[in-house]
Amino acid sequence: MLPDSVGAAGYRLIVRDAVGSTMDEARRALEQGDPGKLWIVARSQNAGRGRHGRQWGSPPGNLYSSLLLVAPCEPVVAPQLSFVASLALHDAATKLTGLAPPRLALKWPNDLLIDRAKCSGLLLEGESRGGVFSVIIGLGVNIASCAQGTPYPASFLQAHAPATTIEAALAALTQAWLARFAIWQRPGGFGPTRDAWLERAAFLGETITIRPPEGAVSGVFTGVDRLGRLLLETQTGPRSFDAGDLFFGAPG
Repeated sequence: MLPDSVGAAGYRLIVRDAVGSTMDEARRALEQGDPGKLWIVARSQNAGRGRHGRQWGSPPGNLYSSLLLVAPCEPVVAPQLSFVASLALHDAATKLTGLAPPRLALKWPNDLLIDRAKCSGLLLEGESRGGVFSVIIGLGVNIASCAQGTPYPASFLQAHAPATTIEAALAALTQAWLARFAIWQRPGGFGPTRDAWLERAAFLGETITIRPPEGAVSGVFTGVDRLGRLLLETQTGPRSFDAGDLFFGAPG
């Protein structure tokens, strides 16, 4: 299922029929001394999770994957990998569906949207063991179905490209990751990565609401700084945010 170019770059693949979560499987591999560059894919999960510990529904037919990277970077820049991975998701979805911005867009910090409906998301976790920093990136893609009754609209790839398969999505994603990660690894690589992300950003220049732990804040989304923080122009002046759930529009 991995393209030859991805295997040639040293990446490996493990496929499971069913797991608790691919991120837990990746963490288990790390504990057992895996050297990294490992993709783990499951056909279904029974304990998938999203940001802030939320449960991630995982019915068969969608792509559930995690990528283990051992010593990819210093911990301080690890959050930038969310931008790298989201660009890879966008590239893969473009290849599979033929869609482009603004219909296909990236929602800060980690979601892929089609017509403002979420069809993919990612979760990044870092861990230090024996002085070595590692990163696990979980990537879930709605291919055959999406959750219903969610607080945020959802979609799936086959609604726009009926012939899309898990195998095709994984091949497109792993190839796109290889290219985007190579750009980011160059000196100053977050600059072009951030620029590319902003070209695909959802709601840029629009009024949005972000809900960090301390409470909801609304303002105009003006960009992302050199650390990857969201920039918001509020009634009380400019503000930046490291994390928080983002919703388009002002609170109702």
